[in-house]
Amino acid sequence: MTKRKICVVTGTRAEYGLLYWLMKEIEADERLELQLIVTGMHLSPEFGLTYKAIEKEFTIDKKIEMLLSSDTSVGISKSMGLAQISFAEAYDELNPDILVVLGDRYEIFSAVSAAMIARIPVAHLHGGETTEGAFDESIRHSITKMSHLHFTATDAYRNRVIQLGEHPDRVFNVGGMGIENIKRLVLLTKEAFEKSIDFKLNKKNILVTFHPVTLENSTAKEQFQNVLDAIDTLQDTHIIFTKANSDTDGRVINHMIDEYVNKNSDKAVCFTSLGQLRYLSALQYVDAMVGNSSSGLAEAPSFQIGTINIGDRQKGRIMAQSVISCANDTITISNALKRIYSHEFQEILKTSTNPYGEGRASIKIKNILKETALNHILKKSFYDIGLEDEKV
Repeated sequence: MTKRKICVVTGTRAEYGLLYWLMKEIEADERLELQLIVTGMHLSPEFGLTYKAIEKEFTIDKKIEMLLSSDTSVGISKSMGLAQISFAEAYDELNPDILVVLGDRYEIFSAVSAAMIARIPVAHLHGGETTEGAFDESIRHSITKMSHLHFTATDAYRNRVIQLGEHPDRVFNVGGMGIENIKRLVLLTKEAFEKSIDFKLNKKNILVTFHPVTLENSTAKEQFQNVLDAIDTLQDTHIIFTKANSDTDGRVINHMIDEYVNKNSDKAVCFTSLGQLRYLSALQYVDAMVGNSSSGLAEAPSFQIGTINIGDRQKGRIMAQSVISCANDTITISNALKRIYSHEFQEILKTSTNPYGEGRASIKIKNILKETALNHILKKSFYDIGLEDEKV
């Protein structure tokens, strides 16, 4: 029996965590062969060499070096070019039947562009979402148009992918990938978590993850300083920082985190990468997630904790009642932190639900990847809403 070769690409720690159970499902299926390409931040010493953690779970078929030492716009564009060249070579060697990618990062854009030219069908996860403050928005929708199977996190996102001209028969709402980790991982006890990070939790605790807003020019330093000034006023509160990604000006934020933790080691600790287990375990024991990471919208609500979503990076995404969106200034962030601990908001948290589903997305996706006929999938017609019954 010839196995269908499913090639998965991952470039960041967060995305790998979301893809983990899907890769496990593919690996366990006797009719499928998992191919894994690791790139981007996974291979960078600066971002924790996270490929080493992947190697403990999976065989990596290809490592694609692409990150330059610069996180300027020129440096990132050059990284994208290097990536596309290397992906083309990898596909020629691996000859996958279908490529699986998640999200909206620039390395994924390069991976999909090379696949399109190589005539390899693409399955895209988490399309149809909006992040108006980041160039991820344009990248995500571009990937949608180069893809052939679509797996979305909500019905609203499914409808948006269809609105982009993708045929409804090829667009599947499977729920958010992050929910599955919460359901299937055995999370750490409080004592085990504290030991794993070598840091004691306090009466109050927050988790801070802040990334650059890539469609704004040189705002990272000022914006993150506002965040630091707001959290610095908190009493009896310990702070866990996870560092920014490799987007433009990410290094600016990471340097500021290091400086803050060095000056406040009694109440703050930072990590390049907590990894999926420690990150989700942290969400069990903190009062709020603060910053502008998508995990504050997709995963944090499942723990019935608050999220303070700062600025425009995630603007446009569907949000739970547990999310407080606020402008990026010190006073507004401080007010949002006070609201987190208010009796009124704590009551809201008790009944708040996660809009991204209940898990089991990976099993649904795996079955569709296995059963879908691929022989005529490359040629797509534009699906016009309102003209469903007409031949276009």
